[in-house]
Amino acid sequence: MSDAPRELVLPTGASHVVFRLGDEPLRIFDRLDDSVGRVIQHAVVGGVRARYYVRDVSRPVGSVGAELQPGAAQLLFGATAAELADRHTPLFDLWGRAAEQVRERLLEAGRPERQLDVFESLLAERLPKPRALHPAIAHALERFNAESEIAEVVRETGYSHRRFIALFREAVGLTPKVYCRVLRFRSALDRISDGALVELALDAGYADQAHLSHEFRELAGISPRRYREAAPRFASHVPLRP
Repeated sequence: MSDAPRELVLPTGASHVVFRLGDEPLRIFDRLDDSVGRVIQHAVVGGVRARYYVRDVSRPVGSVGAELQPGAAQLLFGATAAELADRHTPLFDLWGRAAEQVRERLLEAGRPERQLDVFESLLAERLPKPRALHPAIAHALERFNAESEIAEVVRETGYSHRRFIALFREAVGLTPKVYCRVLRFRSALDRISDGALVELALDAGYADQAHLSHEFRELAGISPRRYREAAPRFASHVPLRP
């Protein structure tokens, strides 16, 4: 049993699909003070999120999964990223019996290396050919990573603001404003182990330390100082010890 029975999972700006290969299904909690939570099946699609959630990690469970690029949800699941955003969806609801068959094949594969090979092949089989991300969205994702202004990027695409937001949400699951907010938060996580918080805030693009602290509480549910004290091994997975 883990010394941290629950784990705080922070937003990354991406969605994922995971197959849990042990007996324990996924149990998640929507709030830090939620002591009951809810159980989801062994095969799950985690939609892109703008806030944290908490998951039960009291028992080790092997799993195979992948972080998904924008646009992959529609191709793999027949649902837009916006439809899957901010929630966990049992893969059975999207693939039906095929979800159980994939999990069975992964269990039969045995070794982790073989499981990854099988998983990659199964995902590739479900992707249509040819496939491509909408050019306007591909352009925006590249520009947003360079910290460009949203209004400027929208003008560059040639689309109206309203139409661009609709296209972006379908592919990414979040509005451009919220997506850029999560990117800035991730930038802060990359720098958080070094220096004073006020300098971190300015380097990551926040107005001041108070702004940084507010965003942490909104997106991560904890303060920057508590995050530092937790010293997570992986930036977006924070152990919650009793």
